[in-house]
Amino acid sequence: MDWKSAARQLACSTAIRPESRWYAPVATTPRHRFVPRWWARDTTGDGQQAWHLRNGADDPEAWVRTAYADTTLVTRIGPLHADHAEPDKMLARRREQRSTSSSTLPSLILTMYRAAWIQDTSRLLVTCGSGYGTALACARVGEQRVTSVDVDAYLVESARARLAEAGHYPRVEVCDLTGDLPDGGYDRIISTVALPSVPASWLQALAPGGRLVSTIANTGLVIVADRTPEGGATGRVAPEAAGFMSVRHGEDYDDTLPENPPLWQTAQQADGDSVTTSRFPLMYVPDTWDVRSTLELLVPGIDHRQHRGPDGGRTLYMLHADGSWARATAPDHRTSPTIHQGGPRRLWDELDRVRTWLAIDGDLPVRGAEVSITPEGVTTLSRRGWSATITSAPPSRAATVIAPTITAR
Repeated sequence: MDWKSAARQLACSTAIRPESRWYAPVATTPRHRFVPRWWARDTTGDGQQAWHLRNGADDPEAWVRTAYADTTLVTRIGPLHADHAEPDKMLARRREQRSTSSSTLPSLILTMYRAAWIQDTSRLLVTCGSGYGTALACARVGEQRVTSVDVDAYLVESARARLAEAGHYPRVEVCDLTGDLPDGGYDRIISTVALPSVPASWLQALAPGGRLVSTIANTGLVIVADRTPEGGATGRVAPEAAGFMSVRHGEDYDDTLPENPPLWQTAQQADGDSVTTSRFPLMYVPDTWDVRSTLELLVPGIDHRQHRGPDGGRTLYMLHADGSWARATAPDHRTSPTIHQGGPRRLWDELDRVRTWLAIDGDLPVRGAEVSITPEGVTTLSRRGWSATITSAPPSRAATVIAPTITAR
């Protein structure tokens, strides 16, 4: 198995230059050891989507090709880790079986690490997962400066063992990232899972002048902020967008929607309280980052779904826990979609408001917004007279409060 040559090729494509400080860590870290088994997306004979177990040892050449590709490898679906699945196991891709852990694509790990501006002497707290990103951090600054955490005891146990096989012995602990962190005095806290808000415990654990880098759940926003003498932090939304799995607090997510809740059935069949025609063509919001992020700040918690018909037409759905729903249908990308909406809010109208804003200004203010975080973790984004404040809330969802300026926009 010529994994070293594959790792060097991966380093060339992600670290770009041999003189980069991240070239050697990528080129010398055996990623395949951290992902011996994984879940791959497949299409079954009846056209349905499914997760199919892959075992690297069954095909070493394919294992190397997959492990050293710049791609995310899903290692856990719901509560079932690939390490514990039966051979040839297949899982239907249903909404109640979401991916819950992965080995993040290497270029995205490096994007987060570069945003943190890691120095040779930086003391790091990073998220664990498969352990691959932790191995890169160890190779960059030394294992004695790295603490890695995960809420999943098995992930911690397996990552610790696989890190040892790769010659690294950092501190790896079971820890809910939204709660108290091990020790303190970290120069950098970097999360490759998305959080609903910035935990106050991060600010308490950061050393003076330390930097935090994280994404906000259900958005593409990467928050980069430095701790202030007052105990808060200031910074900006990074220019690069990123998307990670949301933080979980147990074996699985506690907010997973079933495949066919009553609201979903209503959204597919009802005429609704409002039937209109949109001025914009269909847009599947999860495929964007700036529209998706802005809409999430306006109306947190929208569940987006889509369906493609045999004739090429598409129908998009938006569902919300407050009972609001929207259905948008168009036969092709040139035809204005027909919009059906019901419930207390008009979800598609909120989307069209964001798209009008984008059409008029040419961008949305989440791009490059300034970030201010209080010692309690209350995060405010602001740019060009717009602001949005994200407050802490129960673990399943952060409450988002929008300043009046966005309402008046």
